[in-house]
Amino acid sequence: MKIKAVFLTLLAFAALLACSEISSENMDKIPPLKQQTVDGTLIADGNNEKTYELIKRAGYNHEAPDSSRVHQTKHFQHIQQVYDSQLNEYVFSFFIHAAIDDDRGLENITDRQRNEIKTDNKSPENLVGQSGEMIVFRWKFRLPAGFQTTTKFSHLHQLKGIDNPANTADVGSPLLTLTAYSGNKGGQELRVRYDKRGEGTTTLASTNLADFLGNWVEVEEKVLFGENGSYEVVITRLKDGKVLLKLNPKKMDMWRTDCIGLRPKWGIYRYLGENRSWQNQLRDEEIRFADFSIKKQ
Repeated sequence: MKIKAVFLTLLAFAALLACSEISSENMDKIPPLKQQTVDGTLIADGNNEKTYELIKRAGYNHEAPDSSRVHQTKHFQHIQQVYDSQLNEYVFSFFIHAAIDDDRGLENITDRQRNEIKTDNKSPENLVGQSGEMIVFRWKFRLPAGFQTTTKFSHLHQLKGIDNPANTADVGSPLLTLTAYSGNKGGQELRVRYDKRGEGTTTLASTNLADFLGNWVEVEEKVLFGENGSYEVVITRLKDGKVLLKLNPKKMDMWRTDCIGLRPKWGIYRYLGENRSWQNQLRDEEIRFADFSIKKQ
């Protein structure tokens, strides 16, 4: 009996080892499971150390210059969570350093810098727009008092195409941007800029940036993606309900040739001048965002 028991034990152990080897061999072949509970929202939870985990868990991604230049040895978390006394909730703070940060650590790009979140080709399908789909994007943001701009772009939001596997899609330029500028005749503006295929970029709407500085605003953006698409947006200041910018539904081409989808980006992406020659016109900034939502209709 003892011999039989030992034999059965050894047989079970051998079977367990075989299963382990099979699992190990096939582990790389199993595609990663997507988060099934993703509902399109991204809301700060106050756990600052796990901010990037929260972003990815919601189906979003990030492009932060945490290891840019000096930050290679002095790490800095460029997207943090802080408690905001105006909203009375935790929010996301996006930091950008004029003299340090770059564009994704790419040494050949010296004229711009970015700190953004986005959805992409790794995001769940409900966070990426396809031709014929209507999506409503909502979020809040606050620009600090004294926010500095130049006569070139300081993008706060983009709608941009996702390239195909052959890298042949027309996705070099964003389809649409919400961007802050210094006017050629003085003053600052917030502009809605649209890049139509083959016809260059135009301003669809603009307004005085001064009304935004130091104040939380809420954005609602409705997009029908596709060649026969449409676009509309309204931005409301929260403290008094004043509408600061409104663009009524406008029929327009809302697609990119050969792309596999359109996706949003939020944060700060700004021009520095050739070889950072304009960085002294700018300053370090902290831009706050809250309550992101992506909902297909």
